[in-house]
Amino acid sequence: MSFGGSIFLIAVGLILALAVNISVSGVDLQLVGWILAAVGALGLFVSVALYWRRRAVVVDPPPVATDEYPPRY
Repeated sequence: MSFGGSIFLIAVGLILALAVNISVSGVDLQLVGWILAAVGALGLFVSVALYWRRRAVVVDPPPVATDEYPPRY
């Protein structure tokens, strides 16, 4: 899940949990909203963790050949 998908799930979940007053028989929309918000927050955390893990790349410097240059006096 990417950043956009996570933020979308958080937004839809919070709208359902906090702003919707419609009652549907057999479905608790507030609970569904909180579940969507929690899944979105978890997805956002995982996306950020994978993003920072992907950015931490260590590159070894190229080897320096000492025989190519004459000695400095």
